[in-house]
Amino acid sequence: MPAQRRGAPGLAHFNTAPDDFAEAVLLACCGSRRWAQRMGAHRPYPDLDALLAASDEAGYDLSPADLSEALADESSSGLHPGAPQAAQTALSAAHAAYESRFGHAFVICLDGYRPEEYLDQVLAGIRTRLAHEPDEERAVSAEELRGLARSRLAHVVANHPETDAAGASR
Repeated sequence: MPAQRRGAPGLAHFNTAPDDFAEAVLLACCGSRRWAQRMGAHRPYPDLDALLAASDEAGYDLSPADLSEALADESSSGLHPGAPQAAQTALSAAHAAYESRFGHAFVICLDGYRPEEYLDQVLAGIRTRLAHEPDEERAVSAEELRGLARSRLAHVVANHPETDAAGASR
């Protein structure tokens, strides 16, 4: 079984880290304090699968206020500075339209896509989701947020034990 599935060094570090450090890492994965506190309180996790399952469960249990808090903590992602100006403009306009309609940043989990596909996926996602009713979009956003939390946790604990969810060194 790969190291990331059984007792990866990053998971051991996360399991034994001081509570304030673990909570900060968790808040970088999902901006709901209730979610982060719940995840931190259930340490230690025996393996990555258990951690990700707990993340999903805690994500499904977010109250509307918890979800609002988590969504308020998200920011719309931009392109790398070298991207063409037309792409930057299109992305900025799409994000502004989305945020104007729904009142929070557009969230999307891009796991499974190659980096060169990100822009197209984000623009297509925004285009599609702008047609949603607010309640439908809230449910979609919650699902995307759960995916992002899983991805960020996996990155932190399995791949980069000494970094936070944004990749910054501790």
